[in-house]
Amino acid sequence: MPRVVVHVMPKPEILDPQGKAVAAALPRLGFEGIASVRQGKRFELEVEGEVTEQVLASLREAAETLLSNPVIEDVVSIDVEDAADGKARA
Repeated sequence: MPRVVVHVMPKPEILDPQGKAVAAALPRLGFEGIASVRQGKRFELEVEGEVTEQVLASLREAAETLLSNPVIEDVVSIDVEDAADGKARA
């Protein structure tokens, strides 16, 4: 069964307190050289049947209206993966 992966991120102008907390913790844990962190969301949707352009359009609409809050978040990518091996295909 194919899997569609949707990535959602806060809009650039929105403060990201979780990302800031992670960025502050990284040097304390010995991870140096990271300038900033933004935390987002990843959704994995298993699709029945073939992933056609019509299915992708429908999933994009769902991502923009349900999976994200369009006031503060952007849908940054929608990728199709082969569920068997987890490899993305465009």
